[in-house]
Amino acid sequence: MGRFGSWLRDHFSARPLWMNALMLFCAYQVFIYSPFDLLGKPLARDADVWLGLVLHGWAAKVGGILHLIVYALGLYGFWRMRSWMWPWASIYVWQMAFAFLVWCIAYIGGARGWGAGIVSGGLFALLAMALWRARPLFQPRAASLVRRYGSWAVITGASAGIGLEFARALAARGFSCVLVARREENLHRVADELRRSHDVQTRVVAADLSEPEGVEKLVEAVSDLEIGVLVSNAGAGYAGRFLLQDAERLRRMIELNCTGIVVLLSRLLPGMVSRRRGAVIITGSVAGRQPIPFHAVYSATKGFELLLAEGLWLELRDQGVDVLVVQPGPVATEFEAVAGEARVDRSGEESPRHVVEVALEAIGQQPSVVTTWFNWLRANVSRLVPRSTVPFIAANLMEKQTDPKML
Repeated sequence: MGRFGSWLRDHFSARPLWMNALMLFCAYQVFIYSPFDLLGKPLARDADVWLGLVLHGWAAKVGGILHLIVYALGLYGFWRMRSWMWPWASIYVWQMAFAFLVWCIAYIGGARGWGAGIVSGGLFALLAMALWRARPLFQPRAASLVRRYGSWAVITGASAGIGLEFARALAARGFSCVLVARREENLHRVADELRRSHDVQTRVVAADLSEPEGVEKLVEAVSDLEIGVLVSNAGAGYAGRFLLQDAERLRRMIELNCTGIVVLLSRLLPGMVSRRRGAVIITGSVAGRQPIPFHAVYSATKGFELLLAEGLWLELRDQGVDVLVVQPGPVATEFEAVAGEARVDRSGEESPRHVVEVALEAIGQQPSVVTTWFNWLRANVSRLVPRSTVPFIAANLMEKQTDPKML
């Protein structure tokens, strides 16, 4: 079985056998039964059951679509063991228990109908109770991060935005924090806040990670520590037509977003591997899942981060080290202003705290995560349309939020 067998064991060991059976049943409903039910059955013969009531014709088709949505959510929820599965999975199965009881009594009738309803409804009621009692299985494991990985975390780009929220969240979970950024004064303010609020140790490293000397300065500053978590959050963007951008600034962006991460990982990962525990979280972007005109180099660097993280996730998973790239869309930080973007409508921006919450819930469960459903749909549009179409869609959006002087 090799790697595939390891993949199967990894994903099916996350839940008990009976729950794996439920997950496979959801997969059957999504990929086999529901498509046949919706597309293969003539409208006149179609029937669907909700709460024990039989629907026919177009009502049955609508009910079938709702069933497909429910089972698709169930498949995803069981596969990722999402916290929102409790209590909704149990409630849905309680509905099925009630539906079987009502259907048998109403459509079979008599003692036979009552008996079949009690037996079938009772079996589903037992399953609903099992799902209700399985709440701990659906809870995030973020609270045990220190025990899983170690007591020190390095956070780059920690002076503001997502990096600052990572520092706050990790300190709240008991991590001592190495705070890295260029602005030393801001780092000391963050360090004071973490010590006062969470009684953890801190260390400040003022370094420019777009230069090799900055990376080496950071590595030397933490050489006496056992680093359990590395949050590679420092990054830069530069918006505008490629030929109007400054080549030196592009070089520094590539050094920061790509080269610096690789060098830092090569220096810090050996210690994690030798202790057989550790985690790496890279702050990527949905921009890394598609070509983006007027942001071409930036999206390319974020694509590099995505492929790097997903590749290392497999390489290191058997050595006790978890790797994750978290991919948000627009976030309410100073990033866009520094990058030269001129976003007019900021209503759809995420909070940095939400990005961090998603990352800490996903670490150890998957190699990459997109932070919202809308971002996931937008990031995967290239799978639904010809690739030659994607740049036109992205360019239309970027033109609206790029400084006209850079177009």
